[in-house]
Amino acid sequence: MDVSPGLALRNAVEKHTLQVPGAPSALVARLIEQAGFGATYLSGATLSANTLGMPDVGLLTLPELVQHVTYLTRNVTIPVIVDADTGFGEVINVLRTVVELEAAGAAAMQLEDQVLPKRCGHLSGKTLVDPTAMCAKIRAACEARFDPDFVIIARTDARDSEGLDGAIDRALKYVDAGADWIFPEALASVDEFQKFSEEVPVPLIANMTEFGKSPLLEYSLLAELGYAAVLYPVTLLRVAMRAMEIALGEISVSGHQESLLPKMQTRAELYELLDYDGFQEQDRRFFEFAGDGKEEYDEGEEFEDDEFEDDESEEDED
Repeated sequence: MDVSPGLALRNAVEKHTLQVPGAPSALVARLIEQAGFGATYLSGATLSANTLGMPDVGLLTLPELVQHVTYLTRNVTIPVIVDADTGFGEVINVLRTVVELEAAGAAAMQLEDQVLPKRCGHLSGKTLVDPTAMCAKIRAACEARFDPDFVIIARTDARDSEGLDGAIDRALKYVDAGADWIFPEALASVDEFQKFSEEVPVPLIANMTEFGKSPLLEYSLLAELGYAAVLYPVTLLRVAMRAMEIALGEISVSGHQESLLPKMQTRAELYELLDYDGFQEQDRRFFEFAGDGKEEYDEGEEFEDDEFEDDESEEDED
């Protein structure tokens, strides 16, 4: 990337509203980039569910988050927006969170104004910190970043407990404290998305998570309303989980997976996504003069889907 991740993200939203799918893993992040999306999102809810098998209630640790951010940023060139929950503590913890996530290659970090233990943004009963405490975290985050283009996103969950006007009031305070973007969680109607956009004068994020309190609005409408980015944080995980449930049922009933083959990504497609050929070529290059029994390689040869069947005893992809 010729520019910093943060600047790349800022430049992208100046051109058009971004659609930002959530990536449960580095492999999925590669798929998102391959599909032509301009950024990806690492959701705390997705990471907690997919990696820990636990709900999104603040159980994830900073080192775990940083490790997964690194997995993503080393595998894609598009900007990665990171859900940092409440910043893993108070102001002093936020300082370290910014340093670690920026060093891991993130383009942006999202902080939310809930009290720990936090709750999913689309559940009721959330408790919020005082706006003064949230503003202190935002000021700390802005001061801690090395790259001034690293994007600090303030999320407010106030719509549920303080109403739309309360959420807007908090958002304006967060902007005054230095937040670059605002993420209003759980807005309840098109009119609310529009009013928020009209009254908060910085780039905004629309969260189009399924089965929540917000209506699932068309990307074109949100772009027209002026939102900088539209998140689909858990969409791919939900689709994949349903597909796996169906596959497990089929294997259990029929005793084989034959009928599932048309629905699968093939071995060749997976190897292409992983750049398997690139690793094979590196291996051959390093052994070029070793004479250690490496087979000669025809540069024009392409592997078929079953080419590596004989090697699976030594290198099993499963």
